[in-house]
This record gives sequence, structure tokens and C-alpha cells, in this order.
Amino acid sequence: QVQLVESGGGLVQAGGSLRLSCAASGTISRINVMGWYRQAPGKQRELVATIISGGSTNYADSVKGRFTISRDNGKNTVHLQMNSLMPEDTAVYFCYFYYYRDKGYSYWGQGTQVTVSS
Repeated sequence: QVQLVESGGGLVQAGGSLRLSCAASGTISRINVMGWYRQAPGKQRELVATIISGGSTNYADSVKGRFTISRDNGKNTVHLQMNSLMPEDTAVYFCYFYYYRDKGYSYWGQGTQVTVSS
């Protein structure tokens, strides 16, 4: 089992910045994927960014150039630095953890609200 605890989020004006963090604990495989998804009201959950334990990253087109994902493998944490925030970034952001051992295992955080005012 893996537990995910998120921090950060809140209310910010358009153009501002926020930083999300997520700490994983439990049975942690060295090779894994951590990342962030988001879900706005009335919309499906969508990928924001992911980073594998080796450091390769993947971003949604809508956040490229504005968001940066990073991780600390020693602390099993992942961060999402969000700059130049726009009202359309308003959503609940969920931390995500995935690893494969005979089969795939996925875990989700409880979600943290990000609200960007215009």
C-alpha cells in the first residue's frame, strides 16, 4: 500500500504562482511514476504532468512552459511549480503514484483545490 499526502494549493490571482507537493509513504518501489492530474467541475480528470523515477517528464500541452514537475527520490516526494496561472487552471489537483510489479498499481491523493481568480 502507498499513502499520498498533498500540500499546497489555495487561491491566487491570474498570473500568480503556486507550488504543490506530495509525499508518498508505504511500500515504495524504486521504479515508479509520480505526477499530478486535475479535475475541474463538470469535466473529466486530466493529466497535468508526470515524472518517472529516472527523471523523464511528460506535460499536458496546456501547461507546457508554465508548470514544472520535479521529484526527490530520497524523500519520495513530487512537486508541481505552477507559474503564470490562468482561471482555466482552476481545479482539484490529485497526486498520482504508479508502479509495476507483476501488475500495475495506481494510487491517488485526496486532492487539493487550486482556484485562480481573474
